[in-house]
This record gives sequence, C-alpha cells and structure tokens, in this order.
Amino acid sequence: MDDTTSPPRLTRLTFHGPLSEDRAARMIRRLSAHATSTAPKSVLDIGCGWGEFMLRLLEATPGATGVGIDLDEEDLARGRANAEARGLAERVRFVRESAVGTAQGPADLVLCFGASHALSDARPPEHTTAALHALRRLVTPGGRVVLGEGIWQRSPTPGELSAMWPGASPSEFHDLAGLVDLAIAAGFRPAWIETASNEEWEDFESAYQSDVEEWLAVHSDHPLTKETLDRVDRHRNMWLRGYRGVMGLAYLTLVPVS
Repeated sequence: MDDTTSPPRLTRLTFHGPLSEDRAARMIRRLSAHATSTAPKSVLDIGCGWGEFMLRLLEATPGATGVGIDLDEEDLARGRANAEARGLAERVRFVRESAVGTAQGPADLVLCFGASHALSDARPPEHTTAALHALRRLVTPGGRVVLGEGIWQRSPTPGELSAMWPGASPSEFHDLAGLVDLAIAAGFRPAWIETASNEEWEDFESAYQSDVEEWLAVHSDHPLTKETLDRVDRHRNMWLRGYRGVMGLAYLTLVPVS
C-alpha cells in the first residue's frame, strides 16, 4: 500500500455543476451568436473553477478572449493546462483573485455558474440580489450574463433541512419565479430560463463522489481513509436525505436593460 497516495479530486467531472453535454452545447450555440448577431468578443467567468464552459465557448467563438477568476489554485492550474492542450492559452487567462469588487471586465459575456456567493460578502439570501447588481456592472451594453443559481424546487421539510448543511434555512434560496423577479429588478430581462434536470443532478452528484468512492474501496487501511470516508458519507447523506429533488439550479440568460 502506498500511503502517499491521496484521494483523487473531481476527476470525473466535466463541469463543476449539474450541466449536461447537450445543455452546454445548446447554450454555447445561442451565446456564440446571440440575438444581436454579434458574437461576444470578451468573456468573464466568475468562480470559474477550471473553466470548461468558457473554454468551449472560446472554441466556438474565434477571436474571443476570456478571463476566469477563482480562489482555488488547483482548479485554475487544471484550466490553464486544458487551455494549453486545446490551443487556447493565448486567448484566456486564469487569475487567482476574489470576485468581490473585481476590476476584471466589463465583458460581453459574463458567466457565473453556482458562484454568486463569490461576488458579495452578504449572507443568503441577500447575496443573490447583491450578486445580480455586481453582474449588471460587469457586463457590457448589449452583452449577456449567464447565471447558474440555486433555487428551491419546492419548500423543504424540517427533516430535509436538518439533513442538509449546517444552518440550512427555508429562506436561503428563492423559487424560480422569485429569482427571475430579482434579476428583472436588478436591471435585466430574462432572455432564456431553464433548470437542471434530475438526470443532470444525479450525474453531477455521482461524478462528484465516484472517483473517491472507488479509491476508498481499495484503500481501507490508508491513513486518510477515515477522514475521507466521513466526508463523502456526510455529503451523500446531505444529498439523498436533504436536498435531492428539493434544491434545483436555474440557468438564466440575462440581457442588461439599456
């Protein structure tokens, strides 16, 4: 047994969220030639992780450049390596910085997938309103924002809340209609409204854990096993007994009002 071997991290995930290949391809087709008939020339990815969606968008939009910002250096390094391998290194930068008050942008297309919390120090649910106002500042006139934001698909029961993360509250998220209302109040029109499917959620949650589960199956006496086992069991319990079928993810394509 090699005790220096650490559990793998997120190697089965293509996108860091419940997003299928089909949905990503449809979104990229719309965004690379949006209603103004002017493809975006600049892309800003907030909380980018390894920026897979941004890289694919750049591949579909020759001449466009991108900037991804995140605080996780391991994810950023993965993004830089992927950009280099795909011949995009000259067109994209992965920058380690906070999104709060960022000086990056404005950009023709701003992506914020599951990262609205990174744009504000406000606590949920106020952070969503603060994030929308920040995104309004970061997008150019005539541009687009794509926001991937958590919503309640239905009101959680007390038992489901108790199985979620510490401090989970019914007020933590809005429903889909409430989120769209907030976007309109922040100065946007919703050009496209869609939500992640149950299949996308199951693919994401399974891929999020899969490589570590397989590692655990063959490293029963590794020094990191107990810590890793506790972590993955806790996450699976939060999903299966807490937010599965309760928490959703909305993908809103937003157009800034002139």
